[in-house]
Amino acid sequence: MGQVPTHPLWRPYELADLDEVAQLRIGGPSRPVEVVGYDDGWPDQFDVVAARVRGALGDRVLVLEHVGSTSVPGLAAKPVIDLTLVVEDSGDEPAYLPDLEAAGFTLRVREPDWEEHRVLALEDPKTNLHVFSPGSGEPARVRMFRDWLRSHPEDRAAYGALKTELASQGFAEVMDYNNHKAAMVYDLYERIFEADPEHEHDPQPRPGSD
Repeated sequence: MGQVPTHPLWRPYELADLDEVAQLRIGGPSRPVEVVGYDDGWPDQFDVVAARVRGALGDRVLVLEHVGSTSVPGLAAKPVIDLTLVVEDSGDEPAYLPDLEAAGFTLRVREPDWEEHRVLALEDPKTNLHVFSPGSGEPARVRMFRDWLRSHPEDRAAYGALKTELASQGFAEVMDYNNHKAAMVYDLYERIFEADPEHEHDPQPRPGSD
């Protein structure tokens, strides 16, 4: 009997190197970490930001989705709207960045070695716009995570409680905060991948989870 493969979107458990994160960031430190209760106005804020992106880029927008915790009704979250934007080539900044900057966005992160990921920020409403190319796995990963939390209230409640407790510790660096919730995020992804009817997944327990 052949070995069951890991899910194509699986990634090993690892923590972000905060020194490397600082080198990739453009224009100063991250926003301070604040977590609040779910706000019914977040979907409307997404609509406002999405309209601005589409107005700037037109048919260069291949995919534009509301992701992250503000996209999950009932989930405590940082009051920052997260979006994934897929363009033809996220590494080709001249093809889209000037138009987004003219629309009020500011480039904050450039990661050419990780799926040519870019992050642009907007301050009103507070937004992180994550830019990728077709074929990148991250938009699909975060979509699966969003959809799982929308449909699994126990996991949603546990994740929200952890986020709220961590935020009370006063993290100044968002990636440090993310590192402290990485174990739960990894374990949730394991459940998501095992439940995915489209792909088999050989469970990959997190080191130290036994």
